[in-house]
Amino acid sequence: MANREYVLAVDQSTSGTKALLVDKMGSVLARGSAEHTQYYPRPGWVEHDPVEIYENVKQAIRKVMTAAGIRSEELAALTITNQRETAVLWDRATGLPVGRAIVWQCQRTAVACAELRALGYEESVREKTGLMLDPYFSATKWSWLLDHIEGARARADRGELLAGTIDSWLLWKLTGGKVHATDYTNASRTQLFNISTLQWDEELCQWFRVPIGLLPEAKDSDAVFGEASELGLFDTPVPISGVIGDSQAALFGHLCLDPGMAKATYGTGTSVLMNVGDRPIQGVKGLVNTVAWGRKGKATYALEAVIRTSGDSLKWVRDNLGLFQTFEELDALLQEANEHEGVYLVPAFVGLGAPYWAPDARASIIGLNRGSGRAQIVRAAIDSIAYQVRDAVQLLQEESGVPLIALRADGGASDNRVLMQFQADMLGQTVLKSNVSELSALGSVYMGGLGVGFWQSEEEIAANLDSESYIRYSPFMEKDTRATLYQGWKAAVATVLR
Repeated sequence: MANREYVLAVDQSTSGTKALLVDKMGSVLARGSAEHTQYYPRPGWVEHDPVEIYENVKQAIRKVMTAAGIRSEELAALTITNQRETAVLWDRATGLPVGRAIVWQCQRTAVACAELRALGYEESVREKTGLMLDPYFSATKWSWLLDHIEGARARADRGELLAGTIDSWLLWKLTGGKVHATDYTNASRTQLFNISTLQWDEELCQWFRVPIGLLPEAKDSDAVFGEASELGLFDTPVPISGVIGDSQAALFGHLCLDPGMAKATYGTGTSVLMNVGDRPIQGVKGLVNTVAWGRKGKATYALEAVIRTSGDSLKWVRDNLGLFQTFEELDALLQEANEHEGVYLVPAFVGLGAPYWAPDARASIIGLNRGSGRAQIVRAAIDSIAYQVRDAVQLLQEESGVPLIALRADGGASDNRVLMQFQADMLGQTVLKSNVSELSALGSVYMGGLGVGFWQSEEEIAANLDSESYIRYSPFMEKDTRATLYQGWKAAVATVLR
């Protein structure tokens, strides 16, 4: 049998799917990707087609395997990192979804959350799950699917349906319907999982009207979940390990292993996540407690500030407004608008997350004058990302009492140097930007590689990192300028809060 020299990662994000092949030095040898369709059937609603996502997963894997010229017997593990909270409901017998997946961004269950809040459940939900009542999370999404797809509740009661987040859906499909499981990080984002006991909670399931029998088995992130055996994809079965939600995977990919270490993943939205050790911090406001990962039978916890829309703002000004087409054109526009001209974009397209948690807020551009044009709006979109991350970092520090020395950055938008420099300036702190933009995928690789013995320890992984692994951005902006710009941002946000 060939030596198992590589780990294959599936990174299933909100906008698309990537597959990466990684060697024992942590180097990415090959990539494959495919975008999937975003469905917006009503204002504030967002959906994905689970079948399209799975087909794209297979397509991306084939691209990588073909490009690298390797066989499945050379893979030590297949790992999965995924968009969190997105809810899928599927038929146990056919393996087909009963409808489109409801995406984490979707706001259709805001009324259901308000009703639960009016019944007095929010504090108990927060104590058990670390989460506030918000349509962002999975529980009300599954309940909506059960209520609005004809016959779904009856079929669920008969044991014919299964529920899961995207990781569970992919595990089920890749294993040929043999494994219905998830990891603690994804489970902790559903509002049905007690993060202290690491168990599905019967009382929560009753409140949210989601039968507990629909839910997958929850495991450590470094567990061996099963074997990928999809015919036509792998010649020999490949162990699946390193299943972990994308934001937590990025935290592990940065090797933020000690309390107080933090990262920001700049994707469609942005998650600012801080390691808080082996116990969740209770009583925080505007933040969520979550499981950072489960490893070797022990949970590590994190405190998270969730930003709903960040990189998606750039996609909006590109696709909806047509203000630029290429990254080269984007860079030219940012150079043209190198002075801050009082234009602010508040990207509340699907509400605002931390620290505002205003699901009904809507986007706005303010501060336009007769000389404002493409460059100023594009620059405002870039700036809005940095402003929101400052909001998040400030809240994390205030609520945890732990100062952040440096923020580690990853994700597609972190490749933009203007954004990263402005981020350092807005924080007044150093930003360390990873040279590997796919930190979520790399984090799942590290986790899965440790799970199957590909690496023996985190120290072995860290030894492969060098001074070129990160780009350092130091703040240069004057304190008064920083304060003035941020004050303008807060005033802009105030205009969209109801």
